[in-house]
Amino acid sequence: MRIDVVSIFPSYFDGLTLSLLGKARDSGILDLTVRDLRDWTHDRHRTVDDTPYGGGAGMVMKPEPWGAALDELAHSGEPGDTRPTIIFPSPAGEVFTQATARDLATRDHLIFGCGRYEGIDERVFEYAADLGEVRLISLGDYVLNGGEVAVMAMVEAIGRLIPGVVGNPESLVEESHEDGLLEYPSYTKPSVWRDREVPPILLSGNHRAIADWRREQQLERTRRRRPDLLDD
Repeated sequence: MRIDVVSIFPSYFDGLTLSLLGKARDSGILDLTVRDLRDWTHDRHRTVDDTPYGGGAGMVMKPEPWGAALDELAHSGEPGDTRPTIIFPSPAGEVFTQATARDLATRDHLIFGCGRYEGIDERVFEYAADLGEVRLISLGDYVLNGGEVAVMAMVEAIGRLIPGVVGNPESLVEESHEDGLLEYPSYTKPSVWRDREVPPILLSGNHRAIADWRREQQLERTRRRRPDLLDD
């Protein structure tokens, strides 16, 4: 998979060189490039924002550098490549879920645009739709200073679903939200720690009983912590 990230703070993404995603980049499983939006400016101050039409507080990101960035990144593949999916984090977008991550993990090329200030000129989203599929996506009902945190979270959630990134693919199957429920509790050695014992069923060796217990724990944990997931 190819992922391009555009931001005015590219060093924000240095963490993506670490752990499993860093190894996936080094091995060529994940082609991830972070670019500075200011590379597509042409004035001495490398300006990416201006005052909003109609007045109001703050600044708005200019369309010119975004248009140039999208043109270059969307057209930089091989002839015949599929159109990219272009994602902008936005509190006004669809909510990011595990299902969203699974869907995006099947795409060939993702472009993430990190907004700042009071947002990006609306015409950029309209123009981007001429180049690929546009998705405005929110991590939740709150506002961040910019899109970088959201993109970091989405890239990690998507990247770990790409075959070969996680060493044991079976570990992905039993995670929270994969089947609409939260994950069951996990334990390791020692069997007794500070007077707290591991549930005896996990020491029984009865795999069927353990599977049943884990399913019950998933349901109970979901009822208690996230009853909204069981509304359907």
